Amino acid sequence: MAGVALENWVEQIRDPKIECMSRDEMSALQSERLVKQVKNVYDHVEFYRKKMDDLGVEPGDIKGIEDISKLPFTTKEDLRDHYPFGLLAVPQEQIVRVQGTSGTTGKLTLASYTQKDVDVWGECVARGLTMAGLTSKDRIHICYGYGLFTGGMGLDYGAHALGAMAIPMSAGNTKRQLMCMEDFGATAFACTPSYAVYLAEAAQEAGIVDRLQIKASINGAEPWTDEMRKKIESILHINTFDIYGLCEITGPGVAMDCIHHKGLHVHEDFFYPEILNPADQTPCADGETGELVFTTLVKEGMPLLRYRTKDLTSIDHTTCECGRTLPRIQKFTGRTDDMKVIRGVNVFPTQVEAALLSMGGGVAPHYLMIVDRENNLDVLTVMVEVDEKYFSDEIRKLDELKSRVAAVLKQALGVSVRVKLVEPKTIQRSEGKAKRVIDNRVL
Repeated sequence: MAGVALENWVEQIRDPKIECMSRDEMSALQSERLVKQVKNVYDHVEFYRKKMDDLGVEPGDIKGIEDISKLPFTTKEDLRDHYPFGLLAVPQEQIVRVQGTSGTTGKLTLASYTQKDVDVWGECVARGLTMAGLTSKDRIHICYGYGLFTGGMGLDYGAHALGAMAIPMSAGNTKRQLMCMEDFGATAFACTPSYAVYLAEAAQEAGIVDRLQIKASINGAEPWTDEMRKKIESILHINTFDIYGLCEITGPGVAMDCIHHKGLHVHEDFFYPEILNPADQTPCADGETGELVFTTLVKEGMPLLRYRTKDLTSIDHTTCECGRTLPRIQKFTGRTDDMKVIRGVNVFPTQVEAALLSMGGGVAPHYLMIVDRENNLDVLTVMVEVDEKYFSDEIRKLDELKSRVAAVLKQALGVSVRVKLVEPKTIQRSEGKAKRVIDNRVL
């Protein structure tokens, strides 16, 4: 393991009373909060009152968290249909902040926050930063974008709640990022995992890795693999941590992994997680993969009941080695909406990434999946960056590598692919969410 060795790690828990609470105590707390929240949304949000009336459910029918399956679902389409302020549960003058999705077409998915909502958000991120071994003495270089996208503000609120120094760099201008990281003595940084790899490679090329004081990175906003984690850690000699969130629920800080990296701890005192079978919405057992669904138990501005995230994962309610009893969701296998069905096979970008990184030297973790339809058949082409030397060596070695990559991908995906090997830095780098798939099919 890169960074501080596990045996030398000092475990820190920001709020042991909550984070190490027994299951019975947590269920009682969740039940109390759910009952109050259901009455709140029924009384103040017309959308939910109608949804519940249509199902024949009244607030009094919800006695505790065990009754959550009686409640209606909420989808991203519901949020867009009620854009911008149709789902508020408080008067608009109590809203102190709005955040929205980044990069979507058409109407934004907008979330509204009261001051209490902002405080809860900061507290959740601060809990996560503590999992990463950070304290008020640290300096956190934030290169998530600031704006409607929740990344930058979320980490900023968390640093503030922790009492740490926030360095609000936002995204872009990698040379300037590295200069400030070094000059300001940053001890941690936060960005998407794909940009973390980009920063690590840039620091390595600039020869400044040994001059940085970075000990941890907080990475999220897109699915990534343990292989990518190890690549970032090996270049920068740090520990990396996976943070998860979505603006509809609160932004980054809904869940994060601890030093043991055996799942992301969900702050279930604020956000109740369900894992449901996407086909019939029945509950999945611990360890079974399904769609992650959240209910916001205390949110004031725009509380949501059973929000379908479209993220695919599993959950584990056993106590973690770190001592936390907060349940852990596993790394996402993808989303129900970025999964591509190719000739009847479900394919996720993370499968391609893991397969390429498993090959070791020669192949870079930069790729692009292009899906076409030719003569009514799906065709998947994967562009992969490889070391410069393969383009200067004899053509036979390039062909051998191409065949090897194709074989590894076919084994991993269960479907044959066309492979196109390209020179380093041919595929566009991302300073935000990496674009991994281009689907040219008319479906």
